[in-house]
Amino acid sequence: MTKKVWKIIFIIYIFILIKLIIFKYPWEHLVAVTKSWKKDVILEGISTANFTLGKSIRMYIRYFDKFPFWNGFANLIGNVLVFIPYGYLLPKAYSACGKWWRVFYCVVGFVMSIELFQLFSAFGAFDVDDILLNVGGAMVGYGLFVMIRWIKKEMKVRKIMKK
Repeated sequence: MTKKVWKIIFIIYIFILIKLIIFKYPWEHLVAVTKSWKKDVILEGISTANFTLGKSIRMYIRYFDKFPFWNGFANLIGNVLVFIPYGYLLPKAYSACGKWWRVFYCVVGFVMSIELFQLFSAFGAFDVDDILLNVGGAMVGYGLFVMIRWIKKEMKVRKIMKK
């Protein structure tokens, strides 16, 4: 596939991700939230936010049997899985992002933007653990990108050596 196709796939993925994370509630609910935007709503978001690394991860693991399966799964495994394509697609779409640290900085910036938007908009809840899990998922995706690139390179070398 061409870089242009990979860019289109990446952009579509980003739109789907934003829909899943920020605009997951029905439109009427989101409109009601925007109508309630006042200083106290923003302060409430700050007071309910999780700024302690590992706090919600430990809670979901410790009380996994107390939550509906989907809650625990979505908050732990889902937050990793949903960002694996980010780490794979970004360097496929943009050659400049072929290094791990560039993928890392891009995903940290993207995830921080989402979390800060949730913190100040009441369209979700800020959770520092989400940042950790999302970035971890993207780095797994980048690992897959590197592994597949290496396998393709090895296959080319072996093909050349057979000739």
